[in-house]
Amino acid sequence: MKKNVKEAEGKLGILMPGLGAVATTLIAGVAAINKGFSKPIGSVAQLGHIRLGKRTDNRNPLIKDFVPLAKLTDIVFGGWDVYADNVYEAASKAKVIEQHQLDAVRETLEAIQPMKAVFDRNFVKNLDGNHIKTGLSRRELVEAVRADIRGFIADNGLDRVVIVWCGSTEKYIESDDLFSSLAKLEAALDQDDQRIPPSMIYCYAALLEGVPYVNGAPNLTCDVPAIVELATQNRVAIAGKDFKTGQTLMKTIVAPGLQARALGVEGWFSTNILGNRDGLVLDDPENFKTKEVSKLSVLEEILDADKNPELYGDLYHKVRINYYPPHGDNKESWDNIDIFGWMGYKMQIKINFLCRDSILAAPIVLDLALFIDLAQRADMYGIQEWLSFYLKSPQTAPGLPAEHDIFKQLMKLQNTLRHIMGEDLITHLGLDYYQDLVESMQ
Repeated sequence: MKKNVKEAEGKLGILMPGLGAVATTLIAGVAAINKGFSKPIGSVAQLGHIRLGKRTDNRNPLIKDFVPLAKLTDIVFGGWDVYADNVYEAASKAKVIEQHQLDAVRETLEAIQPMKAVFDRNFVKNLDGNHIKTGLSRRELVEAVRADIRGFIADNGLDRVVIVWCGSTEKYIESDDLFSSLAKLEAALDQDDQRIPPSMIYCYAALLEGVPYVNGAPNLTCDVPAIVELATQNRVAIAGKDFKTGQTLMKTIVAPGLQARALGVEGWFSTNILGNRDGLVLDDPENFKTKEVSKLSVLEEILDADKNPELYGDLYHKVRINYYPPHGDNKESWDNIDIFGWMGYKMQIKINFLCRDSILAAPIVLDLALFIDLAQRADMYGIQEWLSFYLKSPQTAPGLPAEHDIFKQLMKLQNTLRHIMGEDLITHLGLDYYQDLVESMQ
């Protein structure tokens, strides 16, 4: 497969619907890295190593030196937002990064102005921006986004572009018949069907332009038959959904450990407080339900009650998110985990994670953009399940259960990179080392 991978030549554009806390934190961080002020902490693509061959071969290059990824200095950022603030102004208001750090890259950030967003308040009731595309039908909005993409490429002399959704969580909707085929979705667009969410308009437009798309929120966007059909038809890579940050990151680390040791879990209570724009949006019950479904599925699929009823058959799982403005982007999560062990004896685990939501999310956006660009250059179109390492609710082929164990997800990601570059896959069996040792002693 290695011979089929195109090199990462020229400039890569990263377009993001939603230039809020997450997107501006990413942009400011990359600008600081490029000026030598910072390091890409949290980016597996930049700082992660990958083992090649046997352990005794001692081949452990950086991933960025192993696979042809776009260089950070070759990235051009842009996007859409419901507010007209440039990235410096938006980042200053988000208050994620210290002002003196933003001032050090101010010129770079001020140069990035958002394009007018596709927005429908029926899907996000708690936002009321005025920097939006108005008076257009759903079909016209698609064409407007396509024009934005083409203009961004032309204005910046780009060779490639990817889109990563960094916007708000839309209200909960289930897959409808109008999403069941590409023909039905296109007919609905022509009829200006108001059931089509803004996020799907961006995604549909991107795929028509041959642009890979990553869904960073729990919205119904990529994971419908119509969009998968279009991605396959146009040979474009897609991935989703919902960036795996704070509390869910902890769950995908802790729960596999409990399951691996065959320890029972009776209850898992999770609550969060945060005060950023995401918290404001999720304060609406319809939007919270979208996030709740995404967060609940993680634990229920790792701790499979059908396979282990004696350990997880009575599991009670509760998730709460509370909007608390004083905390801003500093999300605090609490987990109370009631477990039981030998002879049914009960124990408890308490986790209090005082995280920085956008600080955790920014390198995820970077890695997803770099890797889905790699997938596109390797002609790996359609659903990219190997990127599930970064996502709360990974999109899979129809009927295929998602893998939520972060360690298995990492193995899948690394083996996919080995496969792309023509290296042997690693199983961690290790018996050959000991067979070689026995033979050497005879």
